[in-house]
Amino acid sequence: MERRELGKTGLSLPVVSFGASSLGQEFREVDINEALRSVHVALECGMNFIDTSPFYGRGMSEVMLGVALREVPRESYILGTKLGRYAGQHFDFSAKRVAETVDISLERMGVDHLDICLCHDIEFVERQQIVDETLPALRKEQEKGKVRFIGISGYPISNFKFVLDQTDLDVVLSYNHYTLQNTMFADLVPYLKEKQVGIMNAAPFSARLLTNAPLPPWHKATPIVRETCEKAAQHCDQAGVDIAQLALQFSIANPDMATCITGSANPKRIAQWAEWAKLPLDEQLLKEVQEILAPIHNWFYIEGLPENNDEPVNPLPTS
Repeated sequence: MERRELGKTGLSLPVVSFGASSLGQEFREVDINEALRSVHVALECGMNFIDTSPFYGRGMSEVMLGVALREVPRESYILGTKLGRYAGQHFDFSAKRVAETVDISLERMGVDHLDICLCHDIEFVERQQIVDETLPALRKEQEKGKVRFIGISGYPISNFKFVLDQTDLDVVLSYNHYTLQNTMFADLVPYLKEKQVGIMNAAPFSARLLTNAPLPPWHKATPIVRETCEKAAQHCDQAGVDIAQLALQFSIANPDMATCITGSANPKRIAQWAEWAKLPLDEQLLKEVQEILAPIHNWFYIEGLPENNDEPVNPLPTS
């Protein structure tokens, strides 16, 4: 699988990386053996950057990875986790919790260091705490050798500039903002490059919005967004292509994105993504789909505290 450099970290990531949220049953009940097998299939396919969080399954994802990776040489994979979010409304970005959670994650996964550790979903708290308390504490863990590189993740694009205007980061992770439907993250690339930050993208399918699968009940897409994406999916079907294939190929085609993280506890699905990554992107079909999606291009939803959502007012229809 093609690999790209992650900023100035020296890490080389596969263009498609393995997201382990599904191992925590975040989206559906999983078969334990199938979930463990999915980790090995991902590694076999070259998807050897693994992204997880103590939030996923409230620790279950990290525990499962500890089992799956038990006999896998540590140098053969790159491992990233997060901190700060531990349940739906349980957030703790205190310095004390930083030290504790890094040690707990290391123990759960049976490793002696993390390659990447991110502050998870910082839009749900007062973001200045991340700059003043959380990141300095995480830098101390980095100095101890427990964490190699640190950064932040979250939904509002404003997160990244808010933090980077005040302090340095090694990496950032954005989700749902570089897809067929929303390319807002690309607008931030020149700024991130200026800051020499490693750029990671996630969720090319926008929580099934850009697939043929039913949306989960909690999805925030408005009726017009859902209807428009369904039209795009039907157009792809008529062309003999799964819209999920086009979505994945589009998200990994941008060389500015070091990797695109997506996850599943289904080994067959993971192998399918690896195959799609090898196929050429149908530029004509992409153009046609982008025209269908144009009315909802860059539609986004609100996530986190209202004061942390300072993007321009969304001009798109809400019904």
